[in-house]
Amino acid sequence: MSPETSAAPGPLPLILVVDDERRNRQLLEVMLGGEGYEIALASSGAEALTMVTERPPNLILLDVMMPGMNGYEVAASLKVNPRTRHIPIIILTALDDRNSRIHGLGAGAEEFLTKPVNRHELCLRVRNLLRLMEP
Repeated sequence: MSPETSAAPGPLPLILVVDDERRNRQLLEVMLGGEGYEIALASSGAEALTMVTERPPNLILLDVMMPGMNGYEVAASLKVNPRTRHIPIIILTALDDRNSRIHGLGAGAEEFLTKPVNRHELCLRVRNLLRLMEP
């Protein structure tokens, strides 16, 4: 009998969490903690754009209401850049009206979830978007 061979696991998918509230970043990190992802945290839109340039994530969880550059602006900036337009974005916000949702999707986000976020739904949407991005 030959020993079982198994493929070496590849790198964990990198998820960038962008939120100006430290507690929100920590909560999302805990929610996704046991799901097999590497989590990076950014506290502003400008910081997120710098991090994406240095190491593009597989997916971005993006708050809308942030000082300086808001989430809509960050999403639009990422989606016009040929190097980052393929990165899926899930907007997470306390805004739950139809216009906010349309604005987020129009800026290029693939998904829009309202806070407080349901952990199970978040994990499913993240998993599904990552699966769609597989080669």
